[in-house]
Amino acid sequence: MKEPIAVSIAVLKRNGKFLLQLRDNIPNIIYPGYWAFFGGHIEENETPLIAMRRELQEEIGYVPPVLSELGCFESVGVLRHTFYGELTVDIEELVLGEGWDMGLWTVEDIKRGDRYSEKAGQVRPIGPPHQKILLDLISQGF
Repeated sequence: MKEPIAVSIAVLKRNGKFLLQLRDNIPNIIYPGYWAFFGGHIEENETPLIAMRRELQEEIGYVPPVLSELGCFESVGVLRHTFYGELTVDIEELVLGEGWDMGLWTVEDIKRGDRYSEKAGQVRPIGPPHQKILLDLISQGF
C-alpha cells in the first residue's frame, strides 16, 4: 500500500473565527476551488513544524508567535500534521501569496459547509476533511 502524502496544516483562529484559504481553481491540485487550511507538503529533511512555518510565511507572510501541535488526521492518501495558532494580526495585514482568496469563518459557516468569496464571485464549499477537523475541534470546545 502506498504511503500517504504528509502535509502540515494550520488552524488559525482570531476572535472566535477560523482563517481559511480558498484554493486555486485549477484541476491538478487536491480540492481545487474549495476552502481549506493554509499549509502544504512537508519537504525532505523538514519536520512538520518547520514545514508549517515555511508554508505560512510563503502563503500569507505571517507565522503565529506560538504554533502548537494538535495531532495528525488521516484521510484517503493524506496525513495532515495539524497545528494551532492564534492569528494576532488583522486579516488585512496578511499578504495572500497562494490561493484564490482567504477569509475568517464562523462556526455557523463551518457547520453549513460553504461561504461566499468576493474574489471568486460565488459561494464555494469547504473541503470535507477540513470541515471534519474543524467540527471535531469545535465539538471539543475549541
